[in-house]
Amino acid sequence: MNKILLLGASFGTGNMGVGALAAGALTVVSRRYPEAEVALLDYGRDPAVSLARIGDKTMLVRLLNLRFSWKVLLPNNVAALLALAWLSRGLGAGLRRRLIGRNAWLRAIAEADAAVAVSGGDSFSDLYGAGRFFYVTLPQLLALGLGVKLIMLPQTIGPFRSAPARWIAGFLVRRAERVYSRDEAGVEEIRKLGGAPAQDAKDCFCYDMGFVVEPHPPRELDLGGLDVQRVHESRSIVGLNVSGLLLMGGYTGDNMFDLKLDYRELVDRLVALFIDEKNAAVLLIPHVFGNAGESDTVAARMVHEHLRARHPQHLYSAQGSYDQNEIKHVIGLCDFFVGSRMHACIAALSQDIPAVGVAYSDKFAGVFDSVGAGHMVVDPRRLGLDETVAAVSRAFDHRGAERVRLRAAMPAVKARVLQLLDTAA
Repeated sequence: MNKILLLGASFGTGNMGVGALAAGALTVVSRRYPEAEVALLDYGRDPAVSLARIGDKTMLVRLLNLRFSWKVLLPNNVAALLALAWLSRGLGAGLRRRLIGRNAWLRAIAEADAAVAVSGGDSFSDLYGAGRFFYVTLPQLLALGLGVKLIMLPQTIGPFRSAPARWIAGFLVRRAERVYSRDEAGVEEIRKLGGAPAQDAKDCFCYDMGFVVEPHPPRELDLGGLDVQRVHESRSIVGLNVSGLLLMGGYTGDNMFDLKLDYRELVDRLVALFIDEKNAAVLLIPHVFGNAGESDTVAARMVHEHLRARHPQHLYSAQGSYDQNEIKHVIGLCDFFVGSRMHACIAALSQDIPAVGVAYSDKFAGVFDSVGAGHMVVDPRRLGLDETVAAVSRAFDHRGAERVRLRAAMPAVKARVLQLLDTAA
C-alpha cells in the first residue's frame, strides 16, 4: 500500500488519549507498510501538518481537513462530499472520474489504498449522543462511497441505543475489510451487527493500540519540585490523574455518568490515603491539556491549590504541556497509578506499572479485562466513596504482585498489536 488514510484520531487536540491512538495507529501501519504515506482524514478549518516520531523515524503526517458544518457549499463539507461520493457510484466510469477529479478532497480520498478508522477509541457508539456518532462515522461512509477499503482498528464497538445508529453501524461493519474490538463485549457486538461471518470471530479482538506507544523523555520536564530520585529513596511515587470531565460533572454538568459519590471528595480522600496512610508522594498528572472546562490541567491545578496546604511536603503537580509520548514518560516515573482517563491507565499498564482505573463507562472494564487487570478497575457508578477508597487501598498494597504479572503479560500484548495488519492485503 502506498497511501493510507487514518480516520478518527489526530494530534494537537490536547487530549492525549486521542494522540495515543493516533501514534499507536501510525506505529502499527508503519511497521506493516514502512514506505506508505499516511494522512489524517479528520476535521479542521485548515490543512495542517504534524510530525510524529515513530520508532527511529519522524513521520510527516498531513491533515486532509473536512468540515462538519451546516455550510453545505463548503468544498470540504463532509455531508456534501458524502452525497457526491455515493451519487457518483451510479455514473459511468468516465463521468465518475471527472466528478471526483473536480474536488480536491474527493480526489485525495479516492487515491488512497485503504482507510484505517479509530473512531476516537470509544465513539463508534451513540452513547455520547447522535452528533458524536455521526462525527466519526461520516468519514468512514465517505471512504466506502469512494471505493476505499475500510479497516476498523481496535476500538470500543457500541453500545447502540437507537435504531438509526445500529443500522449505520451494521452497514459499516458488514462492508469493512476487517473490524477489531479492543474488548470481548465488542466482539459480540460485531457478531450482532453481522460482521463476524466475513471475519473469523476469534480474530475480531485486538488490544488497544495505546499499548505500543513509546515513552519519550520531554525536552523540558517540570514536576512541580518533585525530585524523583531523591523521593524514591524513601517512599513510593503515586501518579494520580484527575479528570476534568468528571470534576465538572460530565458534559452536562449534572453528574452525567451517575456516579454514586462526589468525585472531588474522592480525589481528596485518595490524596490523603496515599500521603498520610501509605507514606507515598503523589504526583498529579493531566492527560487532557488546555484551559477548557474538561481539561485535566485545570483540574490538577484546582486540586493542588485546594490540598497543598493540607499536604505541603508530598503533593506535586506536573507542570507544562506534553505530547502523548512525553506524558507516557512522566507516568513511567511512578510506582503506582490511579487514573480516570483510560489511556493514562494504559500508559501505566504498558510500562508494567500497576494502575487502578476509576471508571465512568464500561470501556475501562473491557480494556483492563483484556490484559488480565479487570480486578484493578473501581467503578463509582456502582461503588460508594468508602468502598472505592478501600478498593484502591487494597490494590496499592498488592502492587508488587501486580507488577510481576504485568511484566509477564505485556510482551505478548504488544506483539499482538504490532502484528495487527500482518494478515491485511
